[in-house]
Amino acid sequence: VQLQASGGGLVQPGGSLKLSCAASGRRISISSMGWYRQAPGKQRELVTVISSSGFTSYLDSVKGRFTISTDNAKNAVYLQMNSLKPEDSAVYYCRVTDWSSVTYWGQGTLVTVSS
Repeated sequence: VQLQASGGGLVQPGGSLKLSCAASGRRISISSMGWYRQAPGKQRELVTVISSSGFTSYLDSVKGRFTISTDNAKNAVYLQMNSLKPEDSAVYYCRVTDWSSVTYWGQGTLVTVSS
């Protein structure tokens, strides 16, 4: 299973970006999909996760600004990021976990929020 993340880039503070991540290869039964991020010199942190039943959880600092969504037919997960702040700058990784608790990671996409 391969995860391909895209959508990162340079955006000004207050701007928006939408990240995408699609799974390809062997078909898997997904239990959850999520996004993590890692800023330089910091540990990777969970930004948001969505379960197969639609339950979502968000990092406090992104609540009300970021929205996770999925397209189950495409095995894809998206992250709509609005009102971006410089502290949101990081490499964003998508993660997919199947019902056997096997975890797959995307390659990361860089988001830079700067004027």
